[in-house]
Amino acid sequence: MDVLEAIGGLRVVRRYQDRPLEAAHLEAILNAGRRASSSKNRQRWDFVVVTERAGLRALSEVGPYAGHVADAAAAIALVFPSPTGEKPHSTSWDLGLAAQNMILAAWSLGIGSCPITVYEPELARRILGYPADHECEQLLTFGYPADPEDLSRPLRGGRRRPLGDVVHRERW
Repeated sequence: MDVLEAIGGLRVVRRYQDRPLEAAHLEAILNAGRRASSSKNRQRWDFVVVTERAGLRALSEVGPYAGHVADAAAAIALVFPSPTGEKPHSTSWDLGLAAQNMILAAWSLGIGSCPITVYEPELARRILGYPADHECEQLLTFGYPADPEDLSRPLRGGRRRPLGDVVHRERW
């Protein structure tokens, strides 16, 4: 799949088939995250992959919008070192690049995904076991869409601001 085609057709998918991801697909998704650009090549990320149903069910409790995690084929937690003082702005940027790489790689393989905000970080830490000097603010869920039409359904109109409304040239 062409990158622009993937970006243009990308949709959030929250309903998945009850089957695991192919091992090669999961590895490709993880590699896409690992290959993301990062500020000064610091790569301040670790990915905790959860595929066991009990772990996915537990993670579905980390926030009010995380219920569908229980039915995903996999969840990937984006974990980063706790900042000393203020969080470097580049950490959020780097994690976003890694997440988008994984989401687009998944989409190109016919796999849906959805980003999740972690509202209960201590619960996430207990479930995932990452060190006390690390944090997790986001999860990504992945799975083959329950409705294969989700991969090709036309985008709903009126959901994105027109380009002319968001682009300012030279000055605001």
